[in-house]
Amino acid sequence: MVKIRLARIGRTSLPTYRIVVSDSRRTPSSECLADLGHFDPNSEKLVVNEEEALKWLGYGAVPSDSVKTLLKKSGVYEKFLASKTKKTGAK
Repeated sequence: MVKIRLARIGRTSLPTYRIVVSDSRRTPSSECLADLGHFDPNSEKLVVNEEEALKWLGYGAVPSDSVKTLLKKSGVYEKFLASKTKKTGAK
């Protein structure tokens, strides 16, 4: 299963995270399939490549709970759900 999750980088007591797409059988710090952006919890700075994120969500990648929250903050997850309902024709 392909997952979208956070990979921790940064110094001790000053974490930053990369938003990565990787195989669920691998560790988060191992080689990833794609790098979608980064998040700095100290300054609340969030950068997401919206086009790539929508592509991987469309492929069926499952976001972790924390990544889903970050995608909702950036508005990417709502766009994904809107495109999903548009394709199925549901109201």
